Amino acid sequence: MAWIILAVAGVFECAWAIGLKSSQGFTRPLPSVLTVAAMAVSVVLLGMAMKTIPVGTAYAVWTGIGAVGVAVLGIVLFGESTAWPRLICLLLIVAGIVGLKVVSAPA
Repeated sequence: MAWIILAVAGVFECAWAIGLKSSQGFTRPLPSVLTVAAMAVSVVLLGMAMKTIPVGTAYAVWTGIGAVGVAVLGIVLFGESTAWPRLICLLLIVAGIVGLKVVSAPA
């Protein structure tokens, strides 16, 4: 269950990162409020996951999900680069996330 909570925390991390762009520097009220709410949910869920997943593993996976998720959303929503070196680097992050899950003690 902790891994599912951690994955959801990563999704909320993506939401707040995209929300930062949408809030335009916290100058737009609704996107700003939603961004701060997503930040809070993300951190609370990360803390819950860390009750059973080691801190280094949990944090690395959380940031990895956020990094890959935001990069993919940047491609889809904002037309960011899909250059093959960038995509390979994103795949390496995914491999690291999967690797951490595989070698981590069950939680």
